[in-house]
Amino acid sequence: MIPAIVLFVVTYILILAFSKYRTYIAIASGAIFVLTGMLPLSELLSSIDFNVLLMIIGTMGLVSLFTESKMPAMLADIIMEKVPDVKWAAVSLTLFAGIISAFVDNVATVLMVAPIALAICKKLNTNPVPFIIAISVSSNLQGAATLVGDTTAIMLGSALDMSFLDFFWYNGRPSIFFAVELGAFLAALIILFIFRKENGLIPKREERTQVTDFVPTVLLVMVLVLLIAASFIPVKPDITNGVICCSLLLIGLVYAVIKKRTLSAVIAPLKEVDFQTIGILVGIFLMIGGISAMGVIDALANLLAQAGGENVFALYTVIVVASVIISAFIDNIPYVATMIPVVAGVAAALNIDATPLYFGLLSGATLGGNCTPVGASANITGIGILKKAGYTVKNGDFFRIGIPFTLAAVVPAYIYIWVMYGI
Repeated sequence: MIPAIVLFVVTYILILAFSKYRTYIAIASGAIFVLTGMLPLSELLSSIDFNVLLMIIGTMGLVSLFTESKMPAMLADIIMEKVPDVKWAAVSLTLFAGIISAFVDNVATVLMVAPIALAICKKLNTNPVPFIIAISVSSNLQGAATLVGDTTAIMLGSALDMSFLDFFWYNGRPSIFFAVELGAFLAALIILFIFRKENGLIPKREERTQVTDFVPTVLLVMVLVLLIAASFIPVKPDITNGVICCSLLLIGLVYAVIKKRTLSAVIAPLKEVDFQTIGILVGIFLMIGGISAMGVIDALANLLAQAGGENVFALYTVIVVASVIISAFIDNIPYVATMIPVVAGVAAALNIDATPLYFGLLSGATLGGNCTPVGASANITGIGILKKAGYTVKNGDFFRIGIPFTLAAVVPAYIYIWVMYGI
């Protein structure tokens, strides 16, 4: 057990210290677990959640086609037509980014919405830094709202065998979607307060952005429809959702090739798939399989149960608070991947319903990333866009929005989840 713990801890330290190489570090560590026998070959394939990997690949590829069609830009134009000033533009763009990120990857959402914000700020000669930060943190918030909103949601949904509708209604009660939306409402008030002095008028476009192709939008809608339909199938293969997402991506790629009459139409969407994330997930799945086989997960579950004093509310609180703090400094994907089996072990050890613990884990880890500039990939992406545009982002700029936004979202979600599933 000790060698497995040492390898696991060293891997995380290296991932934090050398973030540019985290994918290679995770894969190398996973390989060591296999080669040393800490992860038996017989358990290698079962340790990898292929459903999660296929869903990520499929949705990211479709989002690329969706963005290229200019549908997001047109939707943003419509929103801008309805708002009177910069203050409400900031709130609207934040909510718009949140809505999109409930169904597509957070990073993709920032890439879609940020250019619109930059264009507006340029016309008004307004600092775009707070706009992009607000869009980034809102994208992180809404990622936990649906099954396909974020990698962490996909992982939890796969682990619990949750359907798309389970994120709205689970075990006869309103589910985590409403916890997220409650937090989103209060967080929007925070954004409104932060931008309260931005009263410049919004110039109206003479004409809206024209959508070049509606097929990607149809395919993205079909993903949601088919995921919902599949949720009603009582017995289905474990990779059903992943196959749905990848099948529709394949249709989209074939359509793109036929339309553009060039194979390069396939390359562009596939380049937008974050294979770095895929790689790190594969490595982490192998690492988790290894420490699980060595009994580390069970031992950690027992320690966590003792930390909560076998009091479910105390345990729930520990998980939420720890998730917020930890995910403020490290990527929430490896953290959630590690904690899912730990939570399962704790619930089994105490013979309790694990639902509030799982939902607390997801909400805390997703929202905690908004505390710091490096807490989530969407934050890093937003800051990168600003740097490329010639703007410097200070830590204070981020904290001014990220910390109150996080508190406004975490606290109501924390109360909601416990009221619905803990009492």
